[in-house]
Amino acid sequence: MTISSIRKRDGRLMPFDEEKIVHAITKAFNATYKPGHEDTARKLADEVLSILEVEGNQQPDVEHIQDLVERVLMDDGYVQTAKAYILYRSDRSRVREMNTRLMKIYEDITFSAAKDSDIKRENANIDGDTAMGSMLKFGSEGAKQFYDMFVLNPDHARAHREGDIHIHDLDFLTLTTTCCQIDIKKLFQGGFSTGHGTLREPNDIASYAALCCIAIQSNQNDQHGGQSVVNFDYGMADGVKKTFVRCYRQNMARALMLLCGDEDPEKELKGVMADIQAETGLQPTLEHCEDYFAAELPRLTGRFGDEEEIKKAQQFAHQRAVKETDRATYQAMEALIHNLNTMHSRAGAQTPFSSINYGMDTSPEGRMVMKNVMLATEAGLGGGETPIFPIQIFRVKEGVNYNPGEPNYDLFQLA
Repeated sequence: MTISSIRKRDGRLMPFDEEKIVHAITKAFNATYKPGHEDTARKLADEVLSILEVEGNQQPDVEHIQDLVERVLMDDGYVQTAKAYILYRSDRSRVREMNTRLMKIYEDITFSAAKDSDIKRENANIDGDTAMGSMLKFGSEGAKQFYDMFVLNPDHARAHREGDIHIHDLDFLTLTTTCCQIDIKKLFQGGFSTGHGTLREPNDIASYAALCCIAIQSNQNDQHGGQSVVNFDYGMADGVKKTFVRCYRQNMARALMLLCGDEDPEKELKGVMADIQAETGLQPTLEHCEDYFAAELPRLTGRFGDEEEIKKAQQFAHQRAVKETDRATYQAMEALIHNLNTMHSRAGAQTPFSSINYGMDTSPEGRMVMKNVMLATEAGLGGGETPIFPIQIFRVKEGVNYNPGEPNYDLFQLA
């Protein structure tokens, strides 16, 4: 009698092919002996076929055929080969089981709402009910199965499955490093590229805050894990400095225009300030601006008014610039918080997982940044809700902010 077909585990009938039995036995021999046992494998496959013909079932189950292969190997004295074949069957069974489990997971992702599915709620900043959130989970769960079956040491994979160890973010195992600290002070010097376009060096605290969000978002798209700005206070302080210089120049120009009645002298004043910086390295500063005032005074006296009038103009411009810079810094920090809680990353599936570190910069500019980012956080988002991001880390250190009387102690209290 000729065997016409075999019955697969899922009930399908497939054409019978003795060569598949030969191939499986050959692999078992290769795992236990030197290669070159194809003739022996064929002889043993013929024995299996003879048993099947005697049994008289024209559509035997695949499991029954494999049982016969094991029996023939044992009966002919190939004990080690039989063990290799048994291990091979076990491994194939595990692969099938995991593929079946993966399909059930895919079914859960496809047909369950996030409120009813642990898998779709696994990450707090992914909306599992969106198209891209679901697509991210399809890829994530498929990658986990692949690494479990083909990449990890089987002992490690089993330990992970059984909960003895936990491999964090297994789905990204071979793809990238995880969690990055971004040095925005270095990044912003001369501008930077996101891979889709180049951004020039920012010149205003609003631009500093916006590019900080873009850097976090861009890196979140390219790398797994969270993105942390490790020197937020020092990095943003540069933006405050530039904003203050601009606000001082604009307010000083207004004051000089009132004194002399000329057209807007801002362009001329800009040249004066550039000369002072080139010759002395001085610029207007939030605090302790006396040296700059002294260098600027003789260059403006006579041209725009007498010495007393220029001094009054300087005081007016400085006071206004401090207020305007403080307001601009608050608005920039508010925008940063709103952006980091609403902007999308990873094909729209997430908001960037972000954190910022601050507390150590004792400069007036750095202190202004820290004060305003905390005030903007306390004010909350548009509906007053508490912002999730950025996670904020206030560094505490004796001599800087830990004890009363230290430069940033007031900020520690605010934090």
